[in-house]
Amino acid sequence: MHEILDTWLRTAAGRIHDAAPRLTELDQAIGDGDHGTNMDRGFKAIVAALDGRTAPDPPVSDQAATTELLRVVGRTLISTVGGASGPLYGTAFLRASAAVAGMPEPATGAAAATGVGALGKSTAGEKTMLDALVPAATAARAALDGGADAATVAGAARDAAQTGAEATIPLLATKGRASYLGERSIGHQDPGATSAALLLAALADTVVG
Repeated sequence: MHEILDTWLRTAAGRIHDAAPRLTELDQAIGDGDHGTNMDRGFKAIVAALDGRTAPDPPVSDQAATTELLRVVGRTLISTVGGASGPLYGTAFLRASAAVAGMPEPATGAAAATGVGALGKSTAGEKTMLDALVPAATAARAALDGGADAATVAGAARDAAQTGAEATIPLLATKGRASYLGERSIGHQDPGATSAALLLAALADTVVG
């Protein structure tokens, strides 16, 4: 699993870099205007951390390696990504790290979404990244419970996240910087939900291979 995670993070870093101008444009409309720049910086730091990792001696289990890698990613995002996104995404990965032991992958996604909601004191429907993460976790759980394979589970999460991100356009922002705009926040897609959907699309493509 940690090898898939490594590949996903590298793929995601490339896509975040390519999407940085669009993410920044979305954030300029309703936020601080730096979401793309911040996310790009954070994922470049993640790739640097991946490149600097050495094989543990003695070797550890795949589960332990995955847990540690998720922890490194969470801490890296918290320390390198500015604004609210760093703590929120960092918390998501740290919660996933804490949950990965004894839990199937979709359950770690639910733990990540719960961590984001607790830190941001928010729920789905408030025009935040949770509008992508919560439906993604729900869809992944439903697919898993239905006996779907990993690719189908990841695909369900990707599709739900994309639909959730697009569904933020007509929403009124009630959390974060966007909430200061009141009704002027309506008509704009949330940048955090958009980057979350991008990350889950990269994960789905990685799982499919």
